[in-house]
Amino acid sequence: MAQVQIFIKKVLWKDDFLFPAAIWLISRIFIWAVMLLVAPHLPQPPQGIVPSFGWGVFDAWDSVRYRSIVTSGYEFINNGQQYNIAFFPLFPLIIRGLMNFGLPFAVAGVLVNNLAFLATLYCLYFWVQEQLGTNEARWAIAVVVWCPLSLFGTVIYTEGLYLYLSTAALYAFDRKQYGWVAFWGSLATATRPTGMALIPAFLIAAWKEKRSSTAYLAACASAIGLLLFSLYCAINFADPIAFIHAQRGWRPSFGFDWRGWLNMLLELAAGTSDWQNIQLKNLLHLLLFGVIVASGCILWGKRKQLSNTKIVYCFYAVVTFLLILADRQFINNLLNVTMVLGGGYFLWHLRKRLTPVTTCYGFCGIALLLASGGTISLSRLAYGIVPLNLALGIRLVGYPRLGLLILGLFSVLLARLAIGFAQNLWVG
Repeated sequence: MAQVQIFIKKVLWKDDFLFPAAIWLISRIFIWAVMLLVAPHLPQPPQGIVPSFGWGVFDAWDSVRYRSIVTSGYEFINNGQQYNIAFFPLFPLIIRGLMNFGLPFAVAGVLVNNLAFLATLYCLYFWVQEQLGTNEARWAIAVVVWCPLSLFGTVIYTEGLYLYLSTAALYAFDRKQYGWVAFWGSLATATRPTGMALIPAFLIAAWKEKRSSTAYLAACASAIGLLLFSLYCAINFADPIAFIHAQRGWRPSFGFDWRGWLNMLLELAAGTSDWQNIQLKNLLHLLLFGVIVASGCILWGKRKQLSNTKIVYCFYAVVTFLLILADRQFINNLLNVTMVLGGGYFLWHLRKRLTPVTTCYGFCGIALLLASGGTISLSRLAYGIVPLNLALGIRLVGYPRLGLLILGLFSVLLARLAIGFAQNLWVG
């Protein structure tokens, strides 16, 4: 047994090539098992379904939009309704290419997203290892694969593809490979709206580092994917920014949605944003939330002494139990706040250790999300901004026990989100 453990440690956890693949495979098996084996045996939730075993568990919500693009093309009328032109074209184009070889939509979509997510881990691993070291690289991809939002690197969404393209573009910029910056950047801007944050990030980083004019040209060239999509919209719908106008179906107005943020924070703390109808359960929720936050702050302050106290594990057990029992709205709000505000905090805290383009892209991405005019899907969109995950992973390098506790909590939330998605419930 000891020899087997030594072999696993050397091969899976020490080898630069096998580590990303091993952690990807373990985490994806975990998600697949939860969605395909656990969810079908749970009671039917209100407004949800009992999923059946098959590819259908990966095909829901935004996946339906991509299916409509692949099978029927884009649709748009500028009347404030939800149209699929809001979804960028590269992901459905690749799926359509695979379907031409006989693959069904669900199989092609799952294959593209999962393989792209695996490629992301390799790209991120070698990028961080080159900049900061091997331990930082391992923790960075551990956070990426076990983050609850990594569910969307498995189902038929664009997270895996966009993470790969944006990470490859950032990596190429740090290596001064400007041809690849333009190539990967243009593909990223053809995949997700948040790809637009890459353009100012490249320009600002090029200015800060006094790069050559080629860096500025590559930054501008990364907008090619966005410009081609805009040209398509102009030709087919006489509206070059139809993809922006279509966002009104989800976000009626642009700008910082302070009311939405206020309601989200109130619901997270007290379980309701309606203070006129406050109930006893809301007061208990507020008290419990305060205890958890205060305990978490105390534990963070004493993180260096975690190995010397048993109370940490009691706290961890209580929080895990509460996360299992918490309702979906609480989980969604918790993830929104944690990903945006928490990610921004760690990014600022580590700004001197990260490369300029990494920091610039992270903050440009957050600014774009805050100016989007809503709070819907904030956690998922923030997860697609790789510096936010990277910053947390690097921060945990010096506190491995705390890091393992956080990854354990992540796995609990990941299982909850996977079950919810399989049951056709909104989870981000």
